[in-house]
Amino acid sequence: MSIELRHLRCFLAIAEESSVTRAAARLNLTQPSVSRSLAALERHLGTRLVDRSTHHLALTAEGRAFRDKAAAAVTAFDEALDAGRLLRTPLRLGHAWAALGAYTTPLLRRWEREHPRTPLELLRVDDRTAGLTGGRVDAAVLRGPVDTPGLVTALLFTEARIAAVTADGPLAARATLTLADVATGPVVLNTVSGMTTPDLWPPDARPADTLTVGNTDDWLTAIAAGRGAGVSAASTAELHANPGVAYRPLTDAPPVPVLLAWRATSPHPAITALLTLARQVATAAP
Repeated sequence: MSIELRHLRCFLAIAEESSVTRAAARLNLTQPSVSRSLAALERHLGTRLVDRSTHHLALTAEGRAFRDKAAAAVTAFDEALDAGRLLRTPLRLGHAWAALGAYTTPLLRRWEREHPRTPLELLRVDDRTAGLTGGRVDAAVLRGPVDTPGLVTALLFTEARIAAVTADGPLAARATLTLADVATGPVVLNTVSGMTTPDLWPPDARPADTLTVGNTDDWLTAIAAGRGAGVSAASTAELHANPGVAYRPLTDAPPVPVLLAWRATSPHPAITALLTLARQVATAAP
């Protein structure tokens, strides 16, 4: 059988979601049809792209190498059929939950003034690379360490970490908190687009109980409902106020690196300008 664009889209969704089930839900397809598309692609290429031998689905070395090529092909196809791109090429900037925090609006305003012929589109995508590896964006603001192959990263600034606790719970009565305080009860972890993992705590003091969610909205809802506490960057408090959640400084948590990331292959021509302006905006802030 011939390979079509749908086979590539299925593979990229599986690569981003690390799950055939979640990939099928994202594409509004059945799980068997996504599995068949993956199998057809592997037969055509004559190699395994996905390792199914472990509990958590992972790409093989061949799959990781093919991912960038597939993403580039899908992006090129989508751009070729977008009539608007014949007139001007927007720069799509992805983020998972907080963009550049307090610097977001100044960046957007300065970009509009200084680069009016290149629209800057801010897109929230709930995955670890904010849509970058799947070709949905041209660049992304990411927090925490990034080890995804094929990406280039540059440090923009660092942010303090904060604790997010139930507003009427006992921890909210404290002016500041420590990682140990947060770990006294369940810790809510956003395992899809978040940056906090149990490794943030020392090996002998990691949370005994965790609750996993898939995006920032569900993370906030769980904390507001009293199901646990969480750890995030300071910009989360600025952009995600919630009456059921209180944010408190963490006195012993390391700062979070805020990075601009883009694909090493075929970067958008305005990447350098975006990096320069983002750093200027962050430096100019009081």
